[in-house]
Amino acid sequence: MTSRTIVEKAPREPEDTLAPAPAKGLRGHPWLTLFAVAIGVMMVALDGTIVAIANPAIQKDLGASLADVQWITNGYMLALAVSLITAGKLGDRFGHRQTFLIGIAGFAASSAAIGLSGSVTLVIVFRVLQGLFGALLMPAALGLLRATFPAEKLNMAIGIWGMVIGASTAGGPILGGVLVEHVSWQSVFFINVPVGVLALLFGLVILRDHRAENAPKSFDIGGIVLLSQAMFCLIWALIKGSEWGWGDWRTIGFLGAAVVLFVVFALSQKNVREPLIPLAMFRSVPLSAGVVLMVLMAFAFMGGLFFVTFYLQNVHGMSPVDSGLHLLPLTGMMIVGSPLAGVAITRFGPRVPLVGGMVSVAIAMFGMSQLTIGTGTLTMSLWFALLGFGLAPVMVGATEVIVGNAPMELSGVAGGLQQAAMQVGGSLGTAVLGAVMAAQVDAELEDNWKAAELPPVDPAQLDQASAAIKVGMPPIAPGTPPEISVKIADVAHDTFESGMSSAFMVAGIVAVVAALVATLTKRGANAEAGMGAGHI
Repeated sequence: MTSRTIVEKAPREPEDTLAPAPAKGLRGHPWLTLFAVAIGVMMVALDGTIVAIANPAIQKDLGASLADVQWITNGYMLALAVSLITAGKLGDRFGHRQTFLIGIAGFAASSAAIGLSGSVTLVIVFRVLQGLFGALLMPAALGLLRATFPAEKLNMAIGIWGMVIGASTAGGPILGGVLVEHVSWQSVFFINVPVGVLALLFGLVILRDHRAENAPKSFDIGGIVLLSQAMFCLIWALIKGSEWGWGDWRTIGFLGAAVVLFVVFALSQKNVREPLIPLAMFRSVPLSAGVVLMVLMAFAFMGGLFFVTFYLQNVHGMSPVDSGLHLLPLTGMMIVGSPLAGVAITRFGPRVPLVGGMVSVAIAMFGMSQLTIGTGTLTMSLWFALLGFGLAPVMVGATEVIVGNAPMELSGVAGGLQQAAMQVGGSLGTAVLGAVMAAQVDAELEDNWKAAELPPVDPAQLDQASAAIKVGMPPIAPGTPPEISVKIADVAHDTFESGMSSAFMVAGIVAVVAALVATLTKRGANAEAGMGAGHI
C-alpha cells in the first residue's frame, strides 16, 4: 500500500466517516474522556513553565552551574520536541489509550524521581525522561478526543482541551512561585504525583481503546531515526544560537545538518510501505496551512511571552507570583475564549475565527510594543486580554484543522505534528525575537550610556552591562552612588524597552502573516463527513 493510498482512501472508510456512537456507561463516554485526558495534559503543560520558577532554588540547593540549570529546561524541551511525532505513531499503532496511560505513569514517576534527586545530573536525566513520557501522552490525548467525539462536538472538546493547556501554561509561574516560596523546589515536581495517580485511575476506568481499521502494522525505524536527528539539530541550534552567535560555525552547522536530515527524511518516506509521516498528508492545503499557522502562532505568543516575564519582574520589580497575577487577563481570556471558539468554529468553520484570532494577536503585539516602565496595570491588562482573546480560536481552530484533515488512522501523527509545530514555533520565536532584542540593545546601549553622562566603561564592561540589560536588569555594581544608580537604571530600562518594542513589532508582523495563512484553512474533510451524526 503506497502512502497515497493510505491518505486518500481512509476518509472513505465507514469507520472514518461516521461519528462515534453515543457511549453507554463510563468507559468511552466523550465528556468523561475529555476530563480524563485534560488532567494528564494539564500536568504536562503546567510543567512547561512551572519549573522556570524553581531553577534558581535548584541551582542554589544543588550547587549547579548556569549551564546545568539551562539543561534542566533544554533537556526536557529537546526530548519532548524530538519524540512527539514518533510518539503519535506509537499511539496509532498500539492504541492511544495505552500510550496515554504509559505516558501518565512515566511522567508522574519521573517527577517523583526528580524531587528525590540529590544531584543536578540526576535532575537533568529525569527531566529528559519527563519529556519523553510527556511526548507519549500529548498526541494520544488528541487521538482519543478525535476517536471519541462526534464531529459536531469535537471543536468544543478541543476548545476545552486548549483552555486547559493555556490556563496551565500561564498558571505555572503563579503556582511555582507559591510552592517554591512556601514549600520547596521539590514540591514543584512532587505535585505531579497525586495528579498523575488521579489521571491514571480515571484513564483506566474511562478511556476506551480506539483503533482504525487501516492503523499501521509496522514501524519506519529509519524514518524515526532521521526525523529525530533532524528535530534535535534544529531545536539545539535554536537553543544555543544566542549563546554561540547566529553566525558561529556551530550554529550554522547544526541548522545545515537539520536541513539535510529533513530532506533525506522526506526522500526516504517515498520508499517505505508504511512511512512515519505519509507525505501525501501535506497535499491537503488546509492541513499544511494549519501546521504553518501553529508554528507562526507559537512564534509570536511564546517568543513574546518570554520578554513579558522579564518586563514584569525585572523592569517593574514584581515577584514571580505578582507577575503571574498580572498575566491573569491573558489566562482568563483563554479560559473563557477557548470553549466559545469551539462553538464558533463548529458553526461557522475555522477560517473566520482563525483570521480574526491572528488579527487580534497582531494588534496585541503592536500594542505591547509600546509598553514602558510607566505603563499602568489597566493598559497592560487590556493588551494581555486581547492577546488571550486572539489566541483562543487559533489554539482550537488550528488543532482541529490539522487533526480533522488527517485520516483517522493517522490521528496520532497529526497530534504529534500539532504539538511539534508548537515546540518548533516557540523555540524559533524565542531565538529570533531574542536576537532582535540583543541586536537593538547592542546598537543603542553605548549611545544611551554616553547621553546619560555616565562614567565611561571599557568594551568588556559594556558587554557585561548589555548581557544584564537584555533581561531587564540594571547593571548596578555594589557601592554605586545613588544618583549614578538611578541613571544606570533609567538607561537599562529605556534600552531594554526599545529592544522589547522591536521584538514585539516583529512578533506582530509574524502574526499578520499568520492571519494570511489562516485564509487557506477549512474544516477537516473527515469532520464534515460526520456532521450529521447524533448528539451526545
